[in-house]
Amino acid sequence: MVKAAADYGARRNRDLAIRQLTPDLLDDFLDFFDHAAFTDNPLWSGCYCMYYHFMGTEEEWEKRSASENRETVSKLIGEGKAHGLLAYANGRPVGWCHAAPRTAIPRLKLYQHKLFQQFRVEDPERVGSIVCFVIAKPYRGRGIARRLVDTACEVFTRQGLAFAEAYPRKKTESDADKYAGPLNMYLKARFSMFRELERYVIVRKALL
Repeated sequence: MVKAAADYGARRNRDLAIRQLTPDLLDDFLDFFDHAAFTDNPLWSGCYCMYYHFMGTEEEWEKRSASENRETVSKLIGEGKAHGLLAYANGRPVGWCHAAPRTAIPRLKLYQHKLFQQFRVEDPERVGSIVCFVIAKPYRGRGIARRLVDTACEVFTRQGLAFAEAYPRKKTESDADKYAGPLNMYLKARFSMFRELERYVIVRKALL
């Protein structure tokens, strides 16, 4: 499984490799989030990409500590329940994309039933979702996020999913606001508008 899924990016660029998250990459994931992910956005440094695994309220989320999120996501990765892609430059992790089958992302499953009904879709079992990115500041603007999108689509296709789906914000004023990826990037990657919401757009790309 690891070898079949690894190093998609290495085919395209000697200095960039993209690997699917597996339990043996836990140390790389933690190294990235401990030291590189949020150097210019310390307010978000305690997330450890736990938000979309969290099933509580926004108020309960705000009370969680960085150490709590770090411990919980480490357990999820060890159990194979956290999914995504790590981007490596010269052997070091420099980017992350949370991408997984929509039905494997707990908070999107919650949205199907309780919250944010505008995010509800009729075919979640056919969809792979791209929910967030973090690229280390020195490596932004180099096309790494786009490479992660392309690789996520490859992985979703291998998993037999019919659509890749993402949720970019309509208006962004900072790099942090682009955590879901900029709309223009998806349109260039041949995603199409699926649903327009007040602050977000749902975009999709047919895979099969």
